[in-house]
Amino acid sequence: MKIFSAALACLLCSVAVSAHAAEPVLVIHGGAGVIRKDMTPAREKAVKAALRRALRTGYKKLNTGRPAVEAVEAAVQVLEDDPEFNAGKGAVFTHDGHNEMDAAIMDGATLRAGAIAGVTHVRNPITLAAAVMAHSPHVFLIGDGAEAFAVTQGVALVDPAYFRTDRRWAQLQEALEKDRQKQAQEADTHHGTVGAVALDRNGHLAAATSTGGLTDKMWGRVGDSPLIGAGTYANAGCAMSGTGWGEYYIRTVAAHEICMRVTMMHQPLAQAADEVINHEIPALGGDGGAILLDDRGNIAMPFNTDGMYRGWITHDGVAHVAILKGA
Repeated sequence: MKIFSAALACLLCSVAVSAHAAEPVLVIHGGAGVIRKDMTPAREKAVKAALRRALRTGYKKLNTGRPAVEAVEAAVQVLEDDPEFNAGKGAVFTHDGHNEMDAAIMDGATLRAGAIAGVTHVRNPITLAAAVMAHSPHVFLIGDGAEAFAVTQGVALVDPAYFRTDRRWAQLQEALEKDRQKQAQEADTHHGTVGAVALDRNGHLAAATSTGGLTDKMWGRVGDSPLIGAGTYANAGCAMSGTGWGEYYIRTVAAHEICMRVTMMHQPLAQAADEVINHEIPALGGDGGAILLDDRGNIAMPFNTDGMYRGWITHDGVAHVAILKGA
């Protein structure tokens, strides 16, 4: 009887493990609000190449059995290192001519999270956010305190000159001129962000987001990207990274709302995402997009702008990338 019971227990254990096994999936974005006139063939080629690098880097983690939280960090690091995106190396300038960066990461399996804001020397903000999650008793660190913590963790710091790019500086000068003329900023100044969501072989989800914020932003402004539940969120059944006019994602608690619709109200992922991103937020005056993933591997990538830099890899292991609507 004991032998039979042990065998039955082992069988049940095997069934439980296989029930949680999943095919790895990785979805990334490099920001919404793409302006068609700015998308030259050379820039399109560069952006798509970077998206593919990020996908391959993150998916390699998943394919070798690493957890989703490591995959999203790795994918976002690649985008932070590329000046085409408003995060890390390509971060936009504030009104005062500085680069201030924010990031967050969340492990859906444990609900652990880490976030940082207003850093000016951290080469890869997502790496510091991950360190906050893994090695501090806190969730959110800002400014000088976040950078002091970075030193204790061996997170790479750089001279602020590292983040200066001619294209971002020109965007600031254009925005400052419009300030002087009291004109509205271009819509794409609201949407520069990078992010990733992943599902690993154990069926666990994670999300990560990193940004330089708004061109010409003032007074230490922080948007939705590092705010858990607004621009970044993951639980056992849903993960989201947003990209849009952050004030509206904060006001709607967009990421948490969508994931609660999925996990508590049992709405299909695409429906929940569409209702919040394409209806609730625009009704308030905001716009943008998001990438979402559920524990069954379903993907949603809604956006209501000209385009959204995006990419995905599913069970076939093929990297897919797109920029404009209809792609």
